[in-house]
Amino acid sequence: MTAIDDQRYRPVPNRGDHRCFACGPQNPVGLHMRFCADETTVISRVTVGAHLCGWDNLVHGGVVSTLLDEIMSWTAIRFLKRFILTKSMRVDFVRPVYTGSELTIKGRIGAVRRNREATILGRLYNDRKQLCARSEGIYVLLTTEVARRKSIMSEKALAGFMQILDAQK
Repeated sequence: MTAIDDQRYRPVPNRGDHRCFACGPQNPVGLHMRFCADETTVISRVTVGAHLCGWDNLVHGGVVSTLLDEIMSWTAIRFLKRFILTKSMRVDFVRPVYTGSELTIKGRIGAVRRNREATILGRLYNDRKQLCARSEGIYVLLTTEVARRKSIMSEKALAGFMQILDAQK
């Protein structure tokens, strides 16, 4: 990930010991996304390698969708300080996304309903700051107890994630 040079953005903590395809530092073929946030937006910068192409030098649409899902997820985690699960997601592909170029992905909260669900908005820009894809996702907001009961993650992972949530208060 390229550094975020805007002083408004501060790093969002993440566990260093997991294998999530999008944000896991321990996944050897993952995207290794890292996140920064200001008061309203979570941002990540990523360059997608050619091994994740669709047509020749275009980033596969599933990878574009993954980038947007991950930024929206971390937006919910950062600002709502809850465990989340993606309920639904819509992606509009506006322009081609090319491998090997620096992409900027941004997320922000759209709306929260009864503290149970949130609408999150995602945007993906190319290295010329052109909008390439936009998304809207509905995320289920879970308490720690529900995440534990539904076995969303192991107890060790749950404890590590709780540290991330506590660090953002």
